[in-house]
Amino acid sequence: MEIIRQLNQDKIRAFAQLMRLDKPIGIYLVLWPTLWALWVAAEGIPRIDILIIFVLGVVVMRSAGCVINDYADRNFDGHVKRTKNRPLPAGRVSEKEALALFAGLILVAFMLVLFTDKQTIMLSFGGLLLASSYPFMKRYTYLPQVVLGAAFAWAVPMAFSAQTGSISQQAWLIYAATLLWTVAYDTLYAMVDREDDLKVGIKSTAILFGEADKLIIASLQFLVILTLILMGVQLKLGIPYYLGVAAASGLFIYQQRIARHRDPDQCFKAFLNNHWVGSVVFAGLFIDYLLK
Repeated sequence: MEIIRQLNQDKIRAFAQLMRLDKPIGIYLVLWPTLWALWVAAEGIPRIDILIIFVLGVVVMRSAGCVINDYADRNFDGHVKRTKNRPLPAGRVSEKEALALFAGLILVAFMLVLFTDKQTIMLSFGGLLLASSYPFMKRYTYLPQVVLGAAFAWAVPMAFSAQTGSISQQAWLIYAATLLWTVAYDTLYAMVDREDDLKVGIKSTAILFGEADKLIIASLQFLVILTLILMGVQLKLGIPYYLGVAAASGLFIYQQRIARHRDPDQCFKAFLNNHWVGSVVFAGLFIDYLLK
């Protein structure tokens, strides 16, 4: 019985690692723009049921995205230093188990979205298509980060739809900011694996941008800030929001500084720092609407 219990615990642990529950940075990076969207759509605190659905949905869909990503990369991860010990290349989870887990997570996500309206349900199919296709884009295009950005940002129009029944212009501004931001930080992430990716044939914006990588990331970060400012002007937001945007600008400058030598560890640190970018923008929004 003890052996069986240990085997079950090992399998659960492997599934959790496959879903990256031990590394929640991806959850945060999807959650923050979703919260931006919910707060803007509601002009303050959103409906509690919608908030719960979207927070749970972010966790479930990010987990599903990690599973299908590792399934797609199962023949490559073993050759990359950072990923060689993941559950699939390490043999702790089988391909069939990974696909079954992915299907189960998608089912849970769909059950959650059924508690919203028809338009949001229809939009969810677009999110599923983007999340499922991203991992395979790395075989065919040097712009998989753009597809990832589109997938991460898809919760934004869904949040507006669920909260208000429509998708306003501000929704697409947040969508654009999220897409640009995702390409910027995921390029930093791809810079960590650039040498290994070149060896195994995986494409990325880090490879495409080459020596111009830091300049292009900085340009994308500038466009993110510009888009957030434009949204603030349209919504007539106040000082707390702009302080949040200013803090995000400072964090972008910090990321550029620590990644200036393209050291993989520092690039990864810069990538992780984006959690704080999302949080300070949300804090600004939250306080701004709270004081209105």
